[in-house]
Amino acid sequence: MQRVPTPEKLEASTRELRVGQEVDPESIRRWLAEAGFAATTAVQLPGEFATRGGLLDIYSTDQPEPIRVEWFGDEIESIRRFDPGSQRSIESLDAVEIAAVGMDSPDGDPDTEASLDPVSSGLGPITDYLPDDTLVVVVDPAETEKSAGELIRRSGESTNLMPFDDLMESFSRFRMVTATGLAEGSGDQIIDLKTSTADAFAMSLDETKSRIDSVASEHEVLLVGDTPADGERLTELLRETKAARQGRLHLVVAELSGGFRLVDAEVLVLTGAELFHRSPVRRGKTRAKGKPIGNLMQLDLGDLVVHLSHGIGMYRGLKHIEKNGQHLEHLTIEFDGGTKIYVPASRIGLVQRYVGGTKTRPRLAKIGGQAWARQRKAAESAVTDMAVELLEMQAERTARRGITFDSDNAWQQQFDASFPYVETPDQVRAIEAIKVDMEMAKPMDRLICGDVGFGKTEVAMRAAFKAVTSGFQVAVLVPTTVLAEQHFHNFKTRMAEFPVEIAKLSRFCSPAEQRETIKGLRRGKVDIVVGTHRLASNDVDFNNLGLVVVDEEQRFGVAVKERLKTLHSNVDVVTLSATPIPRTLHMALVGVRDISNLETPPAERRAVETNVVRWDEKLIRRAMIRELNRGGQIFFVHNRIGDMHSLTDKLKQIVPEAQVRIGHGQMDQGELEQVMVDFIEHRFDVLLATTIVESGLDIPNANTIFIDDADRYGLSDLHQLRGRVGRYKHQAHCYLMVAQHKHLSPEASKRLRAIEEFSQMGAGFAISMRDLEIRGAGNLLGSQQSGHIAAIGYEMYCQLLEDAVRQVQNLPPQLSADVDIDLPVEAYLADSYVPNLRHKIDLYRRIAKLNEASEIKEIREELRDRFGPLPDAAKRMLELAELRLDSAAWQIASITSDARFIVLHYTNRRQMERLVRQSSIPIRVVDKTRAYIPTKGYDMQVDAAGTSWLQLARAALHFR
Repeated sequence: MQRVPTPEKLEASTRELRVGQEVDPESIRRWLAEAGFAATTAVQLPGEFATRGGLLDIYSTDQPEPIRVEWFGDEIESIRRFDPGSQRSIESLDAVEIAAVGMDSPDGDPDTEASLDPVSSGLGPITDYLPDDTLVVVVDPAETEKSAGELIRRSGESTNLMPFDDLMESFSRFRMVTATGLAEGSGDQIIDLKTSTADAFAMSLDETKSRIDSVASEHEVLLVGDTPADGERLTELLRETKAARQGRLHLVVAELSGGFRLVDAEVLVLTGAELFHRSPVRRGKTRAKGKPIGNLMQLDLGDLVVHLSHGIGMYRGLKHIEKNGQHLEHLTIEFDGGTKIYVPASRIGLVQRYVGGTKTRPRLAKIGGQAWARQRKAAESAVTDMAVELLEMQAERTARRGITFDSDNAWQQQFDASFPYVETPDQVRAIEAIKVDMEMAKPMDRLICGDVGFGKTEVAMRAAFKAVTSGFQVAVLVPTTVLAEQHFHNFKTRMAEFPVEIAKLSRFCSPAEQRETIKGLRRGKVDIVVGTHRLASNDVDFNNLGLVVVDEEQRFGVAVKERLKTLHSNVDVVTLSATPIPRTLHMALVGVRDISNLETPPAERRAVETNVVRWDEKLIRRAMIRELNRGGQIFFVHNRIGDMHSLTDKLKQIVPEAQVRIGHGQMDQGELEQVMVDFIEHRFDVLLATTIVESGLDIPNANTIFIDDADRYGLSDLHQLRGRVGRYKHQAHCYLMVAQHKHLSPEASKRLRAIEEFSQMGAGFAISMRDLEIRGAGNLLGSQQSGHIAAIGYEMYCQLLEDAVRQVQNLPPQLSADVDIDLPVEAYLADSYVPNLRHKIDLYRRIAKLNEASEIKEIREELRDRFGPLPDAAKRMLELAELRLDSAAWQIASITSDARFIVLHYTNRRQMERLVRQSSIPIRVVDKTRAYIPTKGYDMQVDAAGTSWLQLARAALHFR
């Protein structure tokens, strides 16, 4: 057992903060820095803190969520827990204790191998914290001692681990109970509970029911579910048993690894492990939120942007400009020839981040030139043609007669319930949508988009099982042999208790096996086939194909896709893509293609901790030993086959305790297949492999990955490789390693910084955008559109496409509160209030896009929560947003000012005349497009920040 800080050390290394306490915030910041916390702009991981004005965010390693402390002067006004994903508060506290980082090791590093005296380092046994009446239960002492010895042997001379004898000695002052499967005849008293396992009940559902009624005919039967819903599913399956009819069937919500039977007490305990043949890995309720995929406004200096009126320019930062004595914040955009345009922060909607999808850098637009207008017009024409083509394809698909699959039956309900995890809300919606599609007469064509590890495969499995139980065959097409092997293994495991015949077709299969599979498909004996492009060969025929699942369609060649089209002219199709798409593209394609976006990570999933490091043998050993000690496995990615064997020898020298095997694409098919199967079944610890492991491998037990020569990889590759770990609740680690003295190019440094920065859940979209590889868009829109995307930028292209789709469908244009307001009002987010430029630009962007009064209220609460009380300039910014909504309601296009008037430029004369009648402020209509609000009689110079102009305009319009 690991030694822990003594009570004395814990007390000395802990600070308690209470509401109402008088304490200098600067002294707390200094203590945090000295206690090992890292300063950052926004807290995401344990061991970080961030400060903003009177707010201090702290993520202590001993707290489940980060803490936000708010001061009023030197007095603590409030303490709140907050969600690191949304940065919003979730719970108020009266007090909190903050423990120093890494105090469980002598030098502040919990992974250190330093050998120091435990007493002098302030570490002791856990028994120091246990009350005197504690009961200690030791399960299988001999096995426990053996495991403890192996753990200490691997860890070397670490002072953090106690030898088993010392541990038992520390428990000697407590009452002790030994629990073993076979009594050893020692101890004061032996109690035989006369238990048996519940394995005899782990049969098919019908056999389980029969056995409960016969073997346990007089037993009380307890069904243990992890959640109430899980328990209800278990109860539903056994409702026809005699135990249920006689009231002996009881539901218990608890976490239990497996069932058992108390023979003398006549009690039978059953869990999902028996009824569903599943491992006890159902996750808890904790869910880290993924980052919303909304827009591309994450700007760095020098990034390319698109100005809607002028074209492609370069972002040169935020600048305060004084105008009529007022300070306003502007985005500086540089165009061809060094010409600069300053865009007010309130008009940030005019600026989009440029993503072109090509490797070549576009020319900057020339102010006043005609090229931008021509490019935009050409793109508008292209998207109109494309919208017509897409809608024609949809109409053609709808007109075709498809397969109507059966409604869910008992097997389907049992299969759905046997999923060993808690589905995410996005998964539930996607599964429901697919089932509705499959039960309709038209052919389904649905795209499932989601980041690595967000549960796309399970969605596809539900659809496949539904097709099989309806009497149809399923083809699962994957891009690589390794991924085919993984999917085949997953499908076999998931459907093991059902009579579903699953086969595979890839180069891992011998010619005889391939012939047998093809024969089985032709005769209808094979229900599901998982394969590579071999599935699209001319000799592969199906007896009754009903569903095709395509994983990463963009990675297949044109010939394969054409063959697939002939295969499934009227069958249902589900396409999986590992790149989430932004809402801009999602909205543009609503009504054109059926899309389900998976944006929510599975419960208890944590972001992978990513570090860019130089090659360091001590670091490699420390990280591997940590993973081995928790029973995990390790990927080591090295993309040069020639020196893999020498690297294997080096790794064995660094970590002799680990078993290392090699895997790469040039191995014999049987050998590589065996290596992958052995790794999945944890027959060795470290897989040294090339990038063949990049896509789709799902090994929850692997939680550490090293990527050697990481500077050689593209961002998307790095993100896909990193996605191989962190598939379960344990904290995963990714080490991007660079040679010790290698000089990195600016491009490589930028890539590595980006992958390290974008480590939050759901970062796949940001990664692919930063790398200018719009794989999702390419998959959806086709390569012929890439030229237009490159010319006008991805986001504007999506907007034009959405408008074109609505126009072709004869729908009205999408309403938006896009009103140009140019009043002498000082409104911005001060650097002292929102110090991080990225956060500030994101907030400017969100405020500019607000379309509902409720959204303004929400963002006001968010600003108050995240950054403290709003300064006057920030309040005026939200009031301008409210004025913009009021103006849009009255169909006012813009509001400007001169010395004596506020000028309203309107588009609807009837609405303006109605406003004139209702407003308590005099408004004069002067022509078909303009109305004036006289300022005579109002003191417009009361406030130099322009509050009077804002109040007068709002008073004139604030009628609904």
